[in-house]
Amino acid sequence: MKLNLKIWRQEDAQDKGGFQKYTVDGIDGDMSFLEMLDVLNNTLVEEGVDPIEFDHDCREGICGSCSLQINGEPHGPDRRVTTCQLHMRKFKDGDDIVIEPFRATAFPVIKDLVIDRSAFDRIQHAGGYISVNTSGNTQDANSIPIEKDNADDSFYAATCIGCGACVAACKNASAMLFTAAKVSQFALLPQGEVEAHERVLSMVDQMDKEGFGNCTNTGACEIECPKGISLENIARMNREYLGASFSG
Repeated sequence: MKLNLKIWRQEDAQDKGGFQKYTVDGIDGDMSFLEMLDVLNNTLVEEGVDPIEFDHDCREGICGSCSLQINGEPHGPDRRVTTCQLHMRKFKDGDDIVIEPFRATAFPVIKDLVIDRSAFDRIQHAGGYISVNTSGNTQDANSIPIEKDNADDSFYAATCIGCGACVAACKNASAMLFTAAKVSQFALLPQGEVEAHERVLSMVDQMDKEGFGNCTNTGACEIECPKGISLENIARMNREYLGASFSG
């Protein structure tokens, strides 16, 4: 395939940045989207041009670092996949592809397609932990009965990889789905009850401090989430927050 690419280039956080056009040829449908960018970067390096900076690590849909806005969609046209899992068979020869970083005030651009998602880390640090010592205490798994539905819902919430697609998809740049997933994975388990009230209050407060917008129940976040994190987690977090607010 031969593709026409329009890619965001930005030297640093202070640079205004802008789109630049590139053409890449010889792309196989079985290549991943990141492998296509690797091919382009190899060509740029051979031509003495600075390669395009983009984030990646595992390339297995686990780490969440490869987040790109592709033709206006977080992670591109496929569903329940990250950018690194997106294959070029989703595109056709001669296609025009616009590639840019996730757009949100809380996700400033570092360079080109790389953004700073440390706001998510600070939300997690505000309350995404438990004080129960689980290290080496594997008997907890058998000695504390947990309803299967709760265990399953907690597991599904914990599959959030913190990629930021929910923020990029939201017209308000809300981080409610991310924060709700991190709150829910503990709220549903007895080990998370100790800090339950403090956790939800602290994490929501930190989310607001980071400058994320509010949720208006559009639902784009769940649709674009590569792990399919449910909006039910936001409803659960709202209940947890309300209860914690009245508990004093």
